[in-house]
Amino acid sequence: MNGRDTSCDIIELRVHGVSGAGADQMLGLQQSAQVAGDRSGGFFRIRPSGPAPEGVPGVTLEAYRWGDLPSGTVARTLGLVFLLPFMLANVAIWMRPAKPGSEAVVKSLCRVLALMLTVLYVLAVAGVALDLVAWKCLTSSRCLAGRSWLSWLSGQRIGVRLAVLALVPAAAIALVWRLSNRPGRSFEAFRAPDEELGGHRLSAVGKWDAEPLVGRLRSVHVAAAFATLSTVLLAARATNSASAATLTLAVATGVVLTACVGLLCTPALIDRAPTNTRLDTITRTLRTIAVILAALAVIHVLTSPEPWQEGRTLPGYEAILAGLCIAQTTLLAVFGGVLLRHRDRQSDGSPLFGLGALAISSISISIAVAYSSELVYRVADFLDRNLPTGEGLAAGPPGAYTWAIFGFFRTVLVTTVVAGFVVVFSRPGRNRAAAAVVARDYPDRPAEALPRLRQVRDAIAKALFTEKLVLLAVVFACLTGVGMATTTIGLLGVFPSHVAERYVGVPADVITFGIALGSWKIAAVILALIIGGIFAYRTVPFRRHVGVIWDLGTFWPRAAHPFAPPCYAERAVPELTRRIIYLVERGDTVVLTGHSHGSVLLAATVLQLPPRIGARVALLTHGSPLRRLYARLFPAYIDDAVLREIGERIGWRWVNLWRDTDSIGGRIFPTHGPTSDPASRVDRRQRDPIDVVTPPGDSVPPPIQGHWPCESDETFTDAVRELARRLGPS
Repeated sequence: MNGRDTSCDIIELRVHGVSGAGADQMLGLQQSAQVAGDRSGGFFRIRPSGPAPEGVPGVTLEAYRWGDLPSGTVARTLGLVFLLPFMLANVAIWMRPAKPGSEAVVKSLCRVLALMLTVLYVLAVAGVALDLVAWKCLTSSRCLAGRSWLSWLSGQRIGVRLAVLALVPAAAIALVWRLSNRPGRSFEAFRAPDEELGGHRLSAVGKWDAEPLVGRLRSVHVAAAFATLSTVLLAARATNSASAATLTLAVATGVVLTACVGLLCTPALIDRAPTNTRLDTITRTLRTIAVILAALAVIHVLTSPEPWQEGRTLPGYEAILAGLCIAQTTLLAVFGGVLLRHRDRQSDGSPLFGLGALAISSISISIAVAYSSELVYRVADFLDRNLPTGEGLAAGPPGAYTWAIFGFFRTVLVTTVVAGFVVVFSRPGRNRAAAAVVARDYPDRPAEALPRLRQVRDAIAKALFTEKLVLLAVVFACLTGVGMATTTIGLLGVFPSHVAERYVGVPADVITFGIALGSWKIAAVILALIIGGIFAYRTVPFRRHVGVIWDLGTFWPRAAHPFAPPCYAERAVPELTRRIIYLVERGDTVVLTGHSHGSVLLAATVLQLPPRIGARVALLTHGSPLRRLYARLFPAYIDDAVLREIGERIGWRWVNLWRDTDSIGGRIFPTHGPTSDPASRVDRRQRDPIDVVTPPGDSVPPPIQGHWPCESDETFTDAVRELARRLGPS
């Protein structure tokens, strides 16, 4: 720490949520100074010469700003957009059921599904370089016209073309390999103090050192990626002439892929302690073997004297792609069965019928398939120059990609329709519940307040829709599985338009238009994510909506996919822990206040505090999703036991403020329980808005706050004052 700290009795340490509020905004003023940390994550206080802050007299305000930890440069933000499928696949592994017996099988399935995303990534790039360019474009004079950067390869043998352009997917693998190697190192200097921890899994948040596991997973994924490239090359060669060399390399490549899957299916092995260097050696050796085999496959294709048989598409490529789709569909079905078997059968247990991890995995696969299909289609359009089939490329993209785009379009369309039905049919029930709240909060209001009362009722009804997202997630997951299964129809050489016209009676032009529309929708979504990603960390409104995805997704360490963005909690939680210990040991008491996701960071931080420190700490949460979202989506890590442990560690000096108009935050503990239970005194409901009548001296009624932070509210100030009083003199 530095010399800018000012000693005092009580510190209110504020932690913002996913909105990424600035230090001045968190402290309620325009002048602040950093007292610890760096530009990405730091602690701020009011300048000695600055204006008086909002808050409780006698309590010094300090803010922890972590918003730049999951963001950073524009390049890294763009990386988050394209790594979105990997990030979601990584989140899925943390959504496993709470039952211990399910841990190993769920981890295995999540990691194998994540590995398939890497394989899909390589197949997409190989489809562009080897199928569209090397096999199709370089044999078409119309495609080569005016493209001198390609025409120099047109007269070469097929083996030469494939060998040269195999460098493109190899470079793509090297790119993600390099990117996944860099980010984790920025957090290595931040480790939680070596203190006594609780017995719950969430207690290990500050102790997470994911780098050893990430290194092993990285080696496995890189090995599988190069093995996939080898498989594509060897399948093309074997279709024409399966020589002894081809078969030998194919068998060796198959052994590498099998070893990769085997390692991922043995969590007890790959999750071993960081000090187990033998396993690190094994995974690195596997990666080296895969790289060597890929180099040998390229050399074999380049030097093989057997003739090549010309065809409309790269031999074996579509079969490999269809095989991957079948494997993904099968694993999703098995995953669903496992989750249903181990789900929490309590009425208020995990949502999505226990299928949360399946839903997120399905969404990650759906986005990855959409990205891959769009890449291949856009490159095909570029090479075709919008020429009719047969005049540009020898043939269009593989049929599996056409079916994939059609499946994505169908999934989005049906889910949108179902969402409309859910909105319509759930509205009466939500309106009745909201009307009951309004009637209780604002009895005997004047007639002129009726329009405002309706606005409040609508805001509460809208907030209640969060619980209705269950059905939509399950529908999307099921349709994704069906869509993955239908991609295999592309092997038969038929297209969605043909099937729809022949068996359903829908005109082929309608389906063709739908596929084109689906393709452009995917392009629009990707473009929107890129634009949103660029501006998310430059403007508060963009960050409040777009940045939520990154902040929530990168809270969990990389335990399934090594190419996912790094986990900022590995720095934020230990950093908060160290700061609190420092403040208490110098004689202060600390009131922790966390909004939204900031309350999750503080919950994990409290579990890191030793008893002697927790005795001088209090906690105030507002807009907290701990119970409403996290306890349901991550039941193995956040449940009633860990929430009670948090309360006990700070002597139940805990207040949670929540509003009915908040669609994210809510209560921490159930409403039913004995009054003698200290947990029953944690939650305090805030009426929102404070009134529906325009106050004297104003022209509009008080605003509806919803999920907005409430540091300026009187109830917040009263809660801080109460907690400071309960902490007593230092």
